[in-house]
Amino acid sequence: MDNKDVRGATAYVLKGREQINIKKFVLKYNTVIIFFVMVVISNIVSSAFLSKTNVFNLLRQVSGLGIISLGMMLVIITGGIDLSVGSMMAFTSVLSAHLIAKNSMDFYTAAIFTIVTGFFTGTVFGYLVAYRKMAPFVATLAQMTITRGFAFILSKGTPIMVENAMLASIADGYLLGIPVLVYIMAFIFVIVCLVQKYTVFGRMLIAIGSNEEVVRLSGIKVGIYKLLVYSISGAFCAIAGIISTSRTGVGSPVVGSGYELDAIAAVVIGGASITGGKGSAFNSIIGVLVLGMIGNIMNLLNIAAYPQQVIKGIIIILAVLSQGVGSAKNS
Repeated sequence: MDNKDVRGATAYVLKGREQINIKKFVLKYNTVIIFFVMVVISNIVSSAFLSKTNVFNLLRQVSGLGIISLGMMLVIITGGIDLSVGSMMAFTSVLSAHLIAKNSMDFYTAAIFTIVTGFFTGTVFGYLVAYRKMAPFVATLAQMTITRGFAFILSKGTPIMVENAMLASIADGYLLGIPVLVYIMAFIFVIVCLVQKYTVFGRMLIAIGSNEEVVRLSGIKVGIYKLLVYSISGAFCAIAGIISTSRTGVGSPVVGSGYELDAIAAVVIGGASITGGKGSAFNSIIGVLVLGMIGNIMNLLNIAAYPQQVIKGIIIILAVLSQGVGSAKNS
C-alpha cells in the first residue's frame, strides 16, 4: 500500500469517527437541542416570545409543573411511576385554602401542615410499593382516585375562595425584578441537583433503577429509598398545590387534571428512561420548559388548546425514539 492509499484510509477513518462523535453529541444533548430549536422557532413565529413579560409569565406558569416533575423524575429513576400528582396537587390546593379561609390559620402554619400532609400521603402509598410489593401503577392509581375524592369532599365540590396577602404575594411578588415563583422552583431544582450529584441517596436511586436485585443482594435496604421518593413526590405536589392556590386565589378540586401526563412527558423529554436508572433534574426542567413553550407560543398565536396535545405527543415520541437510537448504537 503506497502513501496515497494510507492517507486515503486514514481520512476515511477520521471521517467515520467524526460522524460517530457528532451522533453521540446529538444523542447526548438531544433535550437541550430540542429546547433551543423550540426557542428559535417560537421567536420566529412571535416577536413577543422573548420579551421580559412573556418569559416571566412562562416561568410562572410552569413553576408548579416544574416542581412536580422533579418529584416524578426521582420516582421514575427508581423504575416506578406516580399517577397521583395531579390529584395530589388538587387535594393540597383545597387543603391549604381550607386551612386559611375556613380555619383562619396563618399562611406559614397552613403551608407547613399542607406540605407535611403531602409528604405523609406519599409515604403511605410509597409503603405499598416499597414494602407490600404493590405495582406503582396500581398503588398511585388508587392514590389518584382517593386524593381527588378527598379534594371534592373537603371543598364540597366548589372552589374555596382565599384572601390572604402573604399567599397572594407568592404569585404576584418579585424579588430583584424576578418573580418569587421562579425562586421557589429554582431553589427546589438546585436541592434536587445537589442530592443527585453529591449524596449517597441520589446515587442509590440510579443504582436501584438500573438493577434493583443487585443492590438488594449487596445488603442495601432498597425499600426505604423507594418509599422516600414517593414521600418527596407528595411533598412537591403539596408545594405545587399551594402555588396553584396563590396564583388563582382559590383552592379548586379540579385543578391539576392531566398534570400526571405532563410531568411524565417532561421527564421523558428530558431523557429519563421510563424503565429506571436514568434521569437528571436539569434535563427534566428543560423538558418542562419545552412543554411550557408549546402552550405559550400557541396562546400568543391565539391557537386553540387541542392542537397542543397533538404536538406534545409528537415531541414525546421523537424524544423516546432518539433515546432508543442511542441505546441501539451503544449496544
